[in-house]
Amino acid sequence: MPNIRPILRKELRSYFNSPIAYIVILIFLVFTSVWFFYIEQFFARDTASLRVYFNIFPVVFILLIPAMTMRSWAEEKKEGTDEILLTMPFREVDLVLGKYLASLILLGIMLALTIPLPLTLAPLGDFESGQIVGQYLGSVLLGSAGIAVGIFISSLSKNQISAFIFSALILLVITMAGRANLVLNLPGVLSDFLSYISLDYHFESFKKGLLDSRDLVFFLLFTGMFLYFNTRTLVFRKWN
Repeated sequence: MPNIRPILRKELRSYFNSPIAYIVILIFLVFTSVWFFYIEQFFARDTASLRVYFNIFPVVFILLIPAMTMRSWAEEKKEGTDEILLTMPFREVDLVLGKYLASLILLGIMLALTIPLPLTLAPLGDFESGQIVGQYLGSVLLGSAGIAVGIFISSLSKNQISAFIFSALILLVITMAGRANLVLNLPGVLSDFLSYISLDYHFESFKKGLLDSRDLVFFLLFTGMFLYFNTRTLVFRKWN
């Protein structure tokens, strides 16, 4: 952990010394609020549930998470500092976890700033606090998985633009894969496989406020797998 802290501090300074963190947070808060109150017309529904609010999170994350992670390694390559980092007394896993945790903290701040919404609405209806906690937990897991994909793609990209585009495309595919059967008449086995690899599919139970251990394990394994890929990419680059 001590070796992770310098990388974590460096990444957090990079976020908050530039407009990126503030722009991402502002877009997220404004768009989700407009979606909830004006497009989904929460008050007209007369239902004490935030499910329609969390419904849009997977779609929003497809664009916002690549914006958060696109510079993580691509910017290091552009400035030539990636080679310096790899020669310093840090393990590759320390570098990856430092960048990952910085993005996760930014995600946590972004989600924490939405908490006044349910607190403000609570007196207006009989909201289930357990359901809301499950929805927030699912949002953290969903975002965590997206961040792991984003920093991995950034480690393979030559610049921030390509990192953003490819991360967004890959997140689009793996988030919406479970909905392919809505437009394509797929065989049952293929449809089940696409649903299983779909982030939105595994987020579904959390949106309902249900804590399914299978979905929890999926998100943890998915995140760990892409962090491992990122680490192996750095090892390969270091020795080649």
